[in-house]
Amino acid sequence: MEYVTVTALSHPGLLREHNEDSLVAGPWTLCGTMTENPQTLVFPLGTPLVVAVADGIGGQPAGEVASALAVRQLAALGPTLDTAEAVRDALNLCNDAVYAAAGHDPELRTMGTTVAGAVLLAESLLVFNVGDSRVLNTTTDGLRQVSVDDSPPLSPGRRTTSLVTQALGGTPDFSAITPHVREVPLSAGDRYLVCTDGLTDPVPEDALNDLLQLHSGGRAAFELWKSAIEAGGPDNITLGLIGVGE
Repeated sequence: MEYVTVTALSHPGLLREHNEDSLVAGPWTLCGTMTENPQTLVFPLGTPLVVAVADGIGGQPAGEVASALAVRQLAALGPTLDTAEAVRDALNLCNDAVYAAAGHDPELRTMGTTVAGAVLLAESLLVFNVGDSRVLNTTTDGLRQVSVDDSPPLSPGRRTTSLVTQALGGTPDFSAITPHVREVPLSAGDRYLVCTDGLTDPVPEDALNDLLQLHSGGRAAFELWKSAIEAGGPDNITLGLIGVGE
């Protein structure tokens, strides 16, 4: 039987007081906490399996609440996400949930979160995102980004930006989203990295690729986290490594 492994890790980094990231893998969620070691879960391939990260928007209130709402909503809807349209509908429901919660509590007003991930089906993968968290495909030719950054154009000489052009929630009044969703083929041996920008901002893509070519599973997750920490750990770091076996 074909199966999927998901190795997850979430850490506040070195400069942030709190972890505002969250993660979902199937029915399992990890919200606003710190994992001492990478956790590996194994799932059968067949029923839709959602794996995603959410990154609470920094500088605005209750990012950890917004990110947790998003992943818990995806965890509940996960088994029904069998088409691109279903994924878009789910992300719109996540957006609605963030705004609804913010509207009921003044302390949550303008909270928001990014989200990025994939739904694994029997023969394909539905990649999705809103914001700048990423989904990357590990290939023999290097890392290939399959998500779409919702970020303004970079200034000359800059590799990263903290600005996003859309998110779930994040504004005083309701704002609709246009989720990025695409379907790609899935084969045994495929590997994907789903992560927040606490990993991709401080660590260049070629360095991430080198680590993923050398390591897999828990060791790969640890080495990726270590690379972000050695680069200063300026933000929360959350990642999910997806592997397809048979």
